[in-house]
Amino acid sequence: MAIELNHTIVAATDKKASAQFLADILGLEVGPPLGPFIPVEIPNGVTLDFADAGDGPITSQHYAFLVSEDEFDAIFGRIKERGLTYWADPYHHRAGEINTHDGGRGVYWDDPDGHKLEILTRPYGSGA
Repeated sequence: MAIELNHTIVAATDKKASAQFLADILGLEVGPPLGPFIPVEIPNGVTLDFADAGDGPITSQHYAFLVSEDEFDAIFGRIKERGLTYWADPYHHRAGEINTHDGGRGVYWDDPDGHKLEILTRPYGSGA
């Protein structure tokens, strides 16, 4: 059996709102609750399982999604429609820009809890 990522847990101050935010931006559906989790399934079968963080601080994580050119256009359109701040880089130095690494396109934005989200059309290191 090949090793595949099945799911990961995403800490949130409001798991339902955070799951819906991601699903809306990516054009996906929020799944039914599974125990204490609210899942968002990515088309490759991996789920991001949103969980309430409780009283402690949320440590920012990075989640990158490889998308097609058409998906990039649709997702980036939703980012701009919502008036979200976006950056060409993970360090938030190039606001209002996208990048063209490896001959593709990429952009970063934050979710409501400060997780760093990214879409890219070419894997890093794939060349132009």
